[in-house]
Amino acid sequence: MTDPAPFDPPALMPGQLLACGVCRHLRQHDFATLEEFVPDRGLRVDVMALGPRGEVWIIECKSSRADFTSDAKWQGYLDWSDRYFWAVDEDFPTDLLPEGTGLIIADAYDAEILRMGPETKLPAARRKVLTRKFARTAAQRLHLFRDPKPGTI
Repeated sequence: MTDPAPFDPPALMPGQLLACGVCRHLRQHDFATLEEFVPDRGLRVDVMALGPRGEVWIIECKSSRADFTSDAKWQGYLDWSDRYFWAVDEDFPTDLLPEGTGLIIADAYDAEILRMGPETKLPAARRKVLTRKFARTAAQRLHLFRDPKPGTI
């Protein structure tokens, strides 16, 4: 049996490449991840991660200073996770990132958690809604991967 081909990330935007590395790293910690997840109307997070004990993490991937300073919505994400993180590359000026948030250094291939975001437990009702929406979104995306043109014969 031959070794599988090395991971070659597809042509993605810089923030999406960071998300790839973050998702790979979190899988090593038994987290399931979804990119570009919508927890509620008007919100779209770069990565939502569901941990083995039901914990919910949100990770926002910022590829540059301009990308970070143009994002005014991030505080609205805090109510939708148990922990919140920024994922940036090793050249990002991390002193820009707010205190009291997690920090992940990433590239397209892997990541490292440098600072855990503080834990703020989600209310049980919101956790239930998010977990259900996470599962349904994952199942729908998997189905579209398998059947990209549903309804056609």
